[in-house]
Amino acid sequence: MILQVVKRDGRRVDYDIQRIEDALFKAQAQTQQRGLKADFDVSRMASWVEEHLSKDKPELEIEIIQDTVEKTLREKHQDDCAKVYAMYRNERSKQREIRGSLMKALEQLTFQDEGSVKRENANIDGNTAMGMMLQYGSQASKRFAAHFLLRPEHAELHDSGAIHIHDLDFYAMGTLTCCQIDLVKLFENGFSTGQGSLREPQDIQSYAALAAIAIQSNQNDQHGGQSIPAFDVAMALGVRKTFRTIIREMGELLEHLSDAERDILNQIELEDKDSMLDPKLSRLINKALLKTERRTYQAMEALIHNLNTMHSRAGAQVPFSSLNFGTDVSVAGRMVSEQLLKAQEAGLGNGETPIFPILIFKVKEGINFNPGDVNYDLFRLALRVSAKRLFPNFSFLDASFNQVYYQAGKVETEVTYMGCRTRVLGNRCGEAQVNGRGNLSFTTINLVRLGIEHKGDWTAFDEMLDLRLNQVLNQLLTRKAYQARKQVKNFPFLMGQGIWRSSDGLKREDYIESVLNEGTLSIGFIGLAECLVAMMGQHHGACKDAQRQGLRIVQKMYDFCEVKSIELNLNITLLATPAEGLAGRFTQLDRKRYGVLPGVTDLEYYTNSFHVPVHYKCSIVDKLNIEGPYHAITPAGHISYVEIDGDPAQNVDAMEDIVRLMRSTNIGYGSINHPLDHDPVCGYRGVIDGDRCPQCGREEDAVGFQRIRRITGYLVGSLERFNPAKRAEVEARVKHGTTR
Repeated sequence: MILQVVKRDGRRVDYDIQRIEDALFKAQAQTQQRGLKADFDVSRMASWVEEHLSKDKPELEIEIIQDTVEKTLREKHQDDCAKVYAMYRNERSKQREIRGSLMKALEQLTFQDEGSVKRENANIDGNTAMGMMLQYGSQASKRFAAHFLLRPEHAELHDSGAIHIHDLDFYAMGTLTCCQIDLVKLFENGFSTGQGSLREPQDIQSYAALAAIAIQSNQNDQHGGQSIPAFDVAMALGVRKTFRTIIREMGELLEHLSDAERDILNQIELEDKDSMLDPKLSRLINKALLKTERRTYQAMEALIHNLNTMHSRAGAQVPFSSLNFGTDVSVAGRMVSEQLLKAQEAGLGNGETPIFPILIFKVKEGINFNPGDVNYDLFRLALRVSAKRLFPNFSFLDASFNQVYYQAGKVETEVTYMGCRTRVLGNRCGEAQVNGRGNLSFTTINLVRLGIEHKGDWTAFDEMLDLRLNQVLNQLLTRKAYQARKQVKNFPFLMGQGIWRSSDGLKREDYIESVLNEGTLSIGFIGLAECLVAMMGQHHGACKDAQRQGLRIVQKMYDFCEVKSIELNLNITLLATPAEGLAGRFTQLDRKRYGVLPGVTDLEYYTNSFHVPVHYKCSIVDKLNIEGPYHAITPAGHISYVEIDGDPAQNVDAMEDIVRLMRSTNIGYGSINHPLDHDPVCGYRGVIDGDRCPQCGREEDAVGFQRIRRITGYLVGSLERFNPAKRAEVEARVKHGTTR
């Protein structure tokens, strides 16, 4: 006689046949509602079920009883009802799985000080109240998307670690990844944040303040980053307005000026400052120039402070911001670049290094790259500041794949990078330019798993890679179709204020489908090095044959994207994935599945995209020569960085040599990593070897030293903010010397 039923959570309840009858009644009703067969007496069917149940056990698991119900329905030729009952069971199981996994994640967030969940994004502090709230929402949103929005086959690929669908927690919101904001267009006639309208700025300090507000506002509509393509050009407009205001005010205050002299001052532009022959007016203009320069510095200083302190996303995260600059040769544009760099060099309070904005200096021969170029002095300043503050990074407009789009005098054709590495420039669906465009979404393929599963068999490897590429493209197109059903009102700043290209013609209730095609859908990859080790026994940094195969693999993925772009008339691009939260996820899943494989799954992370493994000793020249060819075939984004030791601020010439080498190897985007430590007590900034400050002699104690490091091309702060996998990667990095 059955006395009790064991529930899934271990609870025991009294057995009651009425519960079986209730379940059968609901299944019968749902089957009949669908117009299917379900003609049986519920009480009699429940009795047949009970006859099948074991009578010699005092208790039974609920799963056994439910299996018996389904089996009995089929035995009695009620297949339609059995199917409906099975579907109901599966749906309930799915809901229980969601609740169970969600509760485990929330438990970790609530009761653990550290862990991969809290450190999934190094720029979110999962220990703060708002940071925890954001992470709670993230965990719930991911599970909802996986179970109710993704196709089952895509969810299975993601869960198993064959692919990684980035920003899954934002899937339900339909957000786009990132955008390149045209500030000139936005500021003309002012704009609205949704909380109030802002007038067109008339001073450089207002320009800088509104730039920060624009970045913050757009960040609340997107899950990725915000990039300003030509920051110097946009801010130069504010510098010119400031200069004219100062000149006018000075002219009004000086009684000894004639009306004619006042008219001259009122009409003079900043660019005309060197053409003034009258000594008296020339002195006034120079004073106005110095005041304008000072205001510009204060504006840039405030911008950097704002972007490191103002919050987006419910107050839990500073905006991901990138500023591209360095090619405006006008007096005003040069002033913006110079003062921005000097403000970055000064740092935050007590000498702290700013995390944001990510500064990206655009290198262009004939403008700033060689001695004699009008902005060469700014290039040298950029090198000095990068040596001291890790930024700016350097983008190369003359790289073959960037130069083809460049048109002199059209700043919108100058390549723009997001700080992480994302690049959006080519365009099959409109004009090839940067303003108002961005990535729609991206998904990453686990190359390492393909290598493990097809060791040495390139034919099988290629067949599976083809399958993965098609699976990922199908998933990206499915997500794009979901995004297309969103309306302008869902993105009141991005679409409502015309930030996204062509969206300024849409109304609040319009769907955004018509303007999405100028964005990009990106297929990413990770772990090329470990993939090659699994297939061949060596990675591309150590073996020329492996390098040839590595280039072949990435070229194959690039060709796939090109063919599909033509077939579908879309911008489908290949991305060298920036792997922060993903760095350890694939590794953990593959180690669990295949065990510890030397050179493949034996570390806590897979190597970023096409990079030479960080622990492999090689020269700067070798590293850049190996990685350089991959930039041309990863147009959705790429970066190469080198690790150097010591304090490069003492040798700016060496910094220039490295950047010149980057340019010669045809990379599109590069950075130079070096230790950057800070003693918050005495303010020392530099390299701290060991546990003693070289400036004040203080030993590290409860007031520790801040050890700033960069990952995946952008700076995210001190080591303790990284997740365990990225921390292990950073600590394993070797320094790249001039020789092996």
